Amino acid sequence: MILVFGGTTEGRKAVGVLEEAGNTYCYSTKTGEQDITLHHGIRLDGAMDAEAMRMCCRQHEIRLMVDAAHPFATQLHQTITEVASDMQIPVIRYERIYPPRDPSITWIDDYSQVPTDIHSLLATTGVQSINKLKYLETKGIKVIYRILNRESSIKLAHQQGANDEQLCFYPQMVEAEAMLMKESGESGGFSEKVEEAKTQGIRIIALKRPESTQKEPSLFLCNGPFGLRRAIEKLLPEFYPLHSGLTTGTCATAASVAATLQLLKHETPNEVPVLLPNGETIQVPVGYGDGYAYCIKEAGDDPDVTNGIEIRAKVSAADLHGKTQNIYESPLSSAAVKIEGGEGVGCFTLPGFDYPPGEAAINKAPRQMIEQNLQSILSPLTSHLLPLTVTISVPDGEEIAKRTFNPRLGIEGGISIIGVSGIVKPFSEEAFIDSIRKCMTVAKASGSERVVINSGGKSERFVKALYPDLPQQAYVEYGNYIGETMKIADELDIKNVTLGVMLGKAVKLAAGHLDTHSRKATMDKEFIQQMLDEADCMTDISDMTLARELWTMIPQDKIDDFCHVVLQYCMNHCQPLLPHGQLTILLIDDDGTIHSQ
Repeated sequence: MILVFGGTTEGRKAVGVLEEAGNTYCYSTKTGEQDITLHHGIRLDGAMDAEAMRMCCRQHEIRLMVDAAHPFATQLHQTITEVASDMQIPVIRYERIYPPRDPSITWIDDYSQVPTDIHSLLATTGVQSINKLKYLETKGIKVIYRILNRESSIKLAHQQGANDEQLCFYPQMVEAEAMLMKESGESGGFSEKVEEAKTQGIRIIALKRPESTQKEPSLFLCNGPFGLRRAIEKLLPEFYPLHSGLTTGTCATAASVAATLQLLKHETPNEVPVLLPNGETIQVPVGYGDGYAYCIKEAGDDPDVTNGIEIRAKVSAADLHGKTQNIYESPLSSAAVKIEGGEGVGCFTLPGFDYPPGEAAINKAPRQMIEQNLQSILSPLTSHLLPLTVTISVPDGEEIAKRTFNPRLGIEGGISIIGVSGIVKPFSEEAFIDSIRKCMTVAKASGSERVVINSGGKSERFVKALYPDLPQQAYVEYGNYIGETMKIADELDIKNVTLGVMLGKAVKLAAGHLDTHSRKATMDKEFIQQMLDEADCMTDISDMTLARELWTMIPQDKIDDFCHVVLQYCMNHCQPLLPHGQLTILLIDDDGTIHSQ
């Protein structure tokens, strides 16, 4: 089992990550006052010393700890390290994301270093810091303590010597010459507090976060939900029934970082840090070849033909003949980094993508990831080498692309480098729907008067005979996501939509299931019998196991009547999703015969 030490924003995020597994875990807080819902977690409230923590680990058979406690909870961090080391339990430290230290702020290492050349101070460092700041009052400094407006906090503040006149409650602001705050990171509202103080013209004093002294080999660091999940998958693989993977965009970024480090710093690490679009950083394995670096695409348990392929990056520098430029003028300066597609990376040949026809099929999010990650490596000392040219290539990419959506999207010559979040969750509905959206966008951009949506290649092959003049891009596979595809059609203002559906999905759709996957919907024999009765079909379906058996069970002279009833129910559920368009639904039987209203 996993034991999480939380009570923080990171603790809440950790719960979200662990809940995805559907397995039991323990969640520990000091006070029990955090409002959080646990569906699979066991809540443990109360502070633990080392012995209590050992007993807890033995009682719950803990095999992994997640330290998501507050960064200033130094005693708890030390206790976790001690117990984990004694019991040989690995620890994942869920750290916060911190902005760069602002030089206009007065930074201190300890409460004793608060400057005393001030007349008043607003302390936002919590009730536990009140007794550490009482010495300022003896120097004639007026100190106001901003705390949470809850009974336990007020009681503790009084115990530490603060009176009611010295208390204000978050987020109340009072007049003061200076504000004292902890370096609590983005999730702790540090940037917001700084902005608040600057707006009021208040001097800012910040207590630096404790530097991590935990160097245990069993300690694994992360600073976001994706990194946490991947660390758990590595350390306790059985906790998740399915494992996550990396997008081609993340792999291309990792290879680009490695190739840049090799070129500029002559470093060849086995793993490189990759900053994801959500702001967190993960470590990604890389390798090196003759003049390039590479990353092996890892799909996890998501079915993906690109799993295991090698994504390469070659980085070359251009000497600007003594000319220099400030690479910090723009965080994503195209002058600093040029991205090109090489062997095995396709090209856009149709409109509707992030970039015009002729450009390499490397989407906007991966390009931004590559540029942003390389900016962290570049420095004014390398400005004479700019622009860096990054060439992404994929051996065998052209052959692999034939087994993807790329040919019908008008992407030719190889695979596309894609990915919005940087991480692939197994069997992600979001990823599949995103691919549908991209196909629908291309269909719209093709100028076709009609878009035909089908469940797969078989139904598409039959429907194409009705629309011989439509371009290939006008045909889009919806898989099981009929409802989502219809909504996308409405969002894109597609006026004419044809829905081709086989009987197995049609009877589910007729019953109101807009997602026809077997996990979400099963064949409702009672409803099918109702439709047969409405069509005046005297057919016994008690022994039926598959919907397609109906084609041989229903009398031939009643087939059209039954199809009319099914199509009407399907239309009742689908037409409202396309309120501004014309919808045609075609019911296709096994031999390709098409039935319509």
